[in-house]
Parts: sequence; C-alpha cells; structure tokens
Amino acid sequence: MQLDDLDFADDLALLSQTQQQMQEKTTSVAAASAVLGLNIHKGKRKIIRYNKACTNPTTIDGEDLEDVKTSTYLGSIIDEQGESDADVKARIGKARAAYLQLKNI
Repeated sequence: MQLDDLDFADDLALLSQTQQQMQEKTTSVAAASAVLGLNIHKGKRKIIRYNKACTNPTTIDGEDLEDVKTSTYLGSIIDEQGESDADVKARIGKARAAYLQLKNI
C-alpha cells in the first residue's frame, strides 16, 4: 500500500515518487482549493526533497515552492533524511523544561 498524501484538518502533506507527480498533485490541490474559495498560504508552502537528483522547482500559480531541509507537520519535525533525531531532541527539551518548572512547586 502506498500513501499519496497525509491529511489532517487544515494541514496537507503530498507524497510523490517523481517531481512531475508532485507538480501534478500540487496543481490539482491548488485548483480544487480555488474552486472552493480557499487559498494556500504562501508562507506555509514547502518542499522537502528526499531525492536530490531532481532539482526542478515545484510551482503554484507560477511561484516556486520553498525547498527546505526540515519542516514541522502536526507537531513532528521531519527532515530530508527521513530521520527523527531532531524531533526526539525537541521533545526531550520540552519535557525537560516542563520538569524543571515542576521542581519550583
């Protein structure tokens, strides 16, 4: 079974095997959103590439989506290596901060 996208409330992560497939999905989502009067926030449109061989930009309405090395999706940090180290470290840091606040009680 292959996942094509991850949907949750107002968040969407599109998954593709090729850049062409990603462009088609992105264009389709943008068109369907526009029909409903919805806009995709320009500051939140990001691409994480696992395959560095293809560097062609993915666009929405002629604007390139931002290529990033890491991003946060539903509170979890994802990176271009598919590793969870950054996410685990961030969660440990949050737990440590919460614990230190409890010590003052």
